[in-house]
Amino acid sequence: MSTNTEVVIYDKKKVTWFKLDVRAYTMIGALLGIWILFGFMNDRFLSVTNLSNLFLQMSVTSILAIGMVLVIVAGQIDLSIGSLVGLLGGIAAILNVWYEWNTIPVIIVTLAIGAFIGFFQGWIIAYRAVPAFIVTLGGMLVFRGMLFGLTGSVTIAPLSPSLKSVGQSYMVDIIGWIFGIVALLVAGYLILRKRSARQKFGFDVEPLAFSVTKILVYGVLILGFVNIMNSYKGIPVPFVMVIVLALVFSFISKNTTFGRHIYAIGGNPEAARLSGINIKRRILIVFILCNSLAAVAGLVLVARLNAATMSAGTMYELDAIAACVIGGTSLMGGIGTIGGALIGALVMASLDNGMSIMNLESFWQYIVKGSILVLAVYVDIYTRNRKKSV
Repeated sequence: MSTNTEVVIYDKKKVTWFKLDVRAYTMIGALLGIWILFGFMNDRFLSVTNLSNLFLQMSVTSILAIGMVLVIVAGQIDLSIGSLVGLLGGIAAILNVWYEWNTIPVIIVTLAIGAFIGFFQGWIIAYRAVPAFIVTLGGMLVFRGMLFGLTGSVTIAPLSPSLKSVGQSYMVDIIGWIFGIVALLVAGYLILRKRSARQKFGFDVEPLAFSVTKILVYGVLILGFVNIMNSYKGIPVPFVMVIVLALVFSFISKNTTFGRHIYAIGGNPEAARLSGINIKRRILIVFILCNSLAAVAGLVLVARLNAATMSAGTMYELDAIAACVIGGTSLMGGIGTIGGALIGALVMASLDNGMSIMNLESFWQYIVKGSILVLAVYVDIYTRNRKKSV
């Protein structure tokens, strides 16, 4: 299912096709437009230093958006993840600074707490039928209050060097090149594997030359990105975490029974129930995954700031939701992709970064981001209604 407009070109003699995902390419075009605009207005925006900082800044929102996609696709919502980022980051800082725990135990405990909170919220939502909006809205307030209470409303810093490296370190050049080459090989394999699978089952396939061209384009983008990052300090480790998590959760959403069930639940809950899908269990697992990713985001944020602050994570839930919606996820459920959410997160981070470089007052950032969110939802509703009327 997709709200995306598709353009399919057929050859009358031999059926081949070129399918254009208009909405996805529109978002990419908008992103390039934002970069060109800010680059023209301030040459610092497209500098290697700022681009590296941009990809580092988008990491937390991207990690949250990956989990939020699953929640929204399942027809739910989670308003608590911003406060949860602050709380779990605060817990990690307390264990590391006040109790002098080593980095590995801190990470394990923080992830475990995030998973437990996801289980608790998911159980109330799935098995006690309390609306997700209410449960997570309450969680947003509770977790923020717990952060104030546990920390005594003081900033906790500095972290140990090893924990700080989670959010501030970079990959050395050779590792960056290896990462880029592996990413290219994986992309090429997936493109060719998809083409082969379509041929095997007798579906129309794109010309081989087109598939090879796509691989070459990916190669230019991936290796070009690695070259740019290596010309500064290297690829930021948090961004590598984003890519790995995106690949894992894209595989889960597209290639597993669990993923197909999530889309079915969001698309038509009654049909999903009649087909034998255990809706309650699936929703419970979705919230466990989402809140576990909030724990990852909390660790990355506290490590990047080298401190746990009382304002950490404030409004991050809205940034994550906006990233998902801008990337094509429907708030009605049943539609959305991890890749689209990453594009949306990069759009949001680019706007924040560009307006900060331009020294625009903070209220403009809220106005622009809010307007874009409303526009994205409007486009989603419009395209849905248009498809129904066809």
